[in-house]
Amino acid sequence: MRSIRIRILAIFAALVIVGVGAWWLLPEGETKDPVTVGTSDEVTSLDPAGAYDAGSWAIYSNLYQSLMTFKSGAIVPEPDAAESCAFLGEKLQTYQCKLRDDLSFSNGHKITPADVKYSFERMLRIKSKVGPSVLFPSLDTIVTEGRTITFNLSSRDATFPQKLATGAGSIVDPTQYPKDKLRTGNQVDGSGPYTLKSYEPGVQAELVPNPAYKGALKKVGGAVHIRYFDGSDQLQSAWDAGTVDVTHRQLPAEQLAELNPGETGQRVSEADSAEIRNLVFNVRDGAPFSDKRVRQAVAWIIDRGPLVGDVYRSTVEPLYSLIPQGYIGHSTPFFDAYPQPDVERAKELMEEAGVQTPVQITFAHRDDDANKKESAELIRQLEKDGLFKVTEKAVEWKAFQKAYAAGEYDAYTLGWLPDFPDSDTFSQPLVGRDNSLHNGYASKKVDALIASTQQYSDRSRTSTDFKELQRLVGEDVPLVPLWQKKDYVVAKADISGSQYLSDGTGIWRLWELSWI
Repeated sequence: MRSIRIRILAIFAALVIVGVGAWWLLPEGETKDPVTVGTSDEVTSLDPAGAYDAGSWAIYSNLYQSLMTFKSGAIVPEPDAAESCAFLGEKLQTYQCKLRDDLSFSNGHKITPADVKYSFERMLRIKSKVGPSVLFPSLDTIVTEGRTITFNLSSRDATFPQKLATGAGSIVDPTQYPKDKLRTGNQVDGSGPYTLKSYEPGVQAELVPNPAYKGALKKVGGAVHIRYFDGSDQLQSAWDAGTVDVTHRQLPAEQLAELNPGETGQRVSEADSAEIRNLVFNVRDGAPFSDKRVRQAVAWIIDRGPLVGDVYRSTVEPLYSLIPQGYIGHSTPFFDAYPQPDVERAKELMEEAGVQTPVQITFAHRDDDANKKESAELIRQLEKDGLFKVTEKAVEWKAFQKAYAAGEYDAYTLGWLPDFPDSDTFSQPLVGRDNSLHNGYASKKVDALIASTQQYSDRSRTSTDFKELQRLVGEDVPLVPLWQKKDYVVAKADISGSQYLSDGTGIWRLWELSWI
């Protein structure tokens, strides 16, 4: 958040110098027209048990409530649907929350502790392949008594409160959300700061303030219209035409690279972000990348320079680790082990593995313009020395998720945004047993290190274990880190609050947006 504050102060000072009031920071009013937000993200499901992706969780944070929540830039969650929450004792295996007694779903049904218990048990029971159940491997039992909800964990987990504050902790109405399958249709019954007025998958969503909302927010924003676009080029066209008021995730890299914060008619918020991108390998038995020497060969081939400079126009930075910069335990194992592209070393490893080259592989990615450009460069690097022959598959987002979860691809690229501000969000979900990448990777050593990091309330004590974990990932290479991205929000000049929309986690604070 520091880079945002510096930018805002600089703009404030400039406005004062030229005699213009600082109306971006101090809005005097707003119109009743909805603010239109454009994005190229997709919503996988309106049911929080059925999605674990940025596009879905962005809207969940506005339509649903969790027991805990994060304020923008905060690293410690605070109560939202809960009145209070805390660990009982020092073992970090029993976490208890007291539910507020004034909550109701948007359909008028009163929220009870039984609804909270139902929401978690339902999510774990459904265990959707593209859902968030992987966040709670240690959640054993849930007990309710009066207004209290007690979570009993099978092992210590200091990050459990943070996980409760994510979209995975969304509370749903048992009368509307079936206990053993996902809810279908385009309706939502939540208790967040907004209600869903209308929804067309892949097209638009209309959100209006929820007058019954009670929680951490002291003020609920105005109406918001979300428009979903099929790729960054379409989003850019809408911005150029003036049909969207705010854009986030994401305009084309060429346009982002040329953004001028001083240009009249728009406001640009640029923040450091923990969004990362990985090249993921299917390591199941019999797959071309089942032998780690073949995966290590790819690590010796990949050149991040053209990706950063040519494809993304320096709007991303090269990444050499599982955990990005700015998080505890960040290190550079993929630079230490594979300091620069070396095709001869790659060939040696392929020979040691006894594979015949070129190795035929299926490489998949989401079907949009940004991914196509990135994939073209990756395929060029994989094929240029004759070690691999790539069959490319560009797949619609929902079908892509289901297919890679089923092991249909040999390699695929996936972006990742942190669920909460802790390095654990890059370990358990990405390389822990039964991880969300569904690539077949499992390591007892890695799992032991993950468990070790989760035992410390003092998160600074986790650094050594996280670094060792990343060293093992650099050796096993279940994935190759590619880049870490900056976060950009671009808004029209008469929109207030756009600088608070995102803090780089992908969660939208739509209630911050208003007209000046």
